[in-house]
Amino acid sequence: MSPRPELPPFQPRFPWWTSDLQTIANRFRGADALAPHTSERLKFPLPDGTGDTLLASLDRPATPRPGAPLAILIHGLTGAEDSRYVLSMARLLLDRGSRVLRLNLRGAGPSRAVCGQHYYAGRSQDFRALLTVLPKELTADGVVAVGYSLGGAMLLKYLGEEGKAAPLLAAASVSAPIDLAVTCRYMMRRRNRLYHRYILDQMKVEATGDGAVVSAAERAAIMGSSTVWDYDDFFIAPRYGFASAEDYYERCRPTRFMGGIGIPTLVLASFDDPWIPGALYRAYDWAGNPSLSPVLTDQGGHVGFHGTGSRQPWSDLVVARFFEHG
Repeated sequence: MSPRPELPPFQPRFPWWTSDLQTIANRFRGADALAPHTSERLKFPLPDGTGDTLLASLDRPATPRPGAPLAILIHGLTGAEDSRYVLSMARLLLDRGSRVLRLNLRGAGPSRAVCGQHYYAGRSQDFRALLTVLPKELTADGVVAVGYSLGGAMLLKYLGEEGKAAPLLAAASVSAPIDLAVTCRYMMRRRNRLYHRYILDQMKVEATGDGAVVSAAERAAIMGSSTVWDYDDFFIAPRYGFASAEDYYERCRPTRFMGGIGIPTLVLASFDDPWIPGALYRAYDWAGNPSLSPVLTDQGGHVGFHGTGSRQPWSDLVVARFFEHG
């Protein structure tokens, strides 16, 4: 499916011609500097009795656009507020006059030191809590949100749970795993062994970092996991009330909730994503919910979309256009 006519179809830019190169390109791009825009640290204590606090960076544009909504950006697995794809989207929105809140999920990035617990794909209650404590000064012109990969899955789940009551003007997901079990098996394919090993190693570091509250048995389960499935089966599932990884994946998969989404939501993904099977997106009944606007491309990799005509990722341009024009 093509984006709205204002943007040309996606075409990979040299040298990012394959799905794997698209996927790893962010590792080789310099981080986007946000100056002359300014940033400040915000802290959001969570009202669930855990004592955990979410940290975020609030970016203010040098030239604000009157009436522009606050944009919340939610990173993916083992990401944080300073992930390159987050900074890239933030820079574009700031240049267009919007304030941006770059969120660190529970136990991610700088939130690790002030959170004993951990984020996971189904933990939509944290985002719900965040929205209730945002200062009125930030939300007076409305709120939009973008979720990447795991952050996109969590956002889609939240939107489906809330339906038309979601306090957002619009939302977007980029490369979200809309079926968690199928995606995990796909990630564990032999051709993905380097990706899988890297992600799993990063998950272990993140889960056991300073601030994390884990028992000796949980630490052993984390460090002894040989796959992402093991990590979710031996640690996330029992820690957070699921019978198994399979139970966690089934109860939290976005496709269970997407039919209930009631606000304008862009769903952007690539059929050649090496981490998420394109068949999931091909098979979904998009016509069943007019609130969903799928933009599905043949190429683009996982949170890649480095296209011709601009150094800005094509996905950033599509999301920004969607928020401005619907």
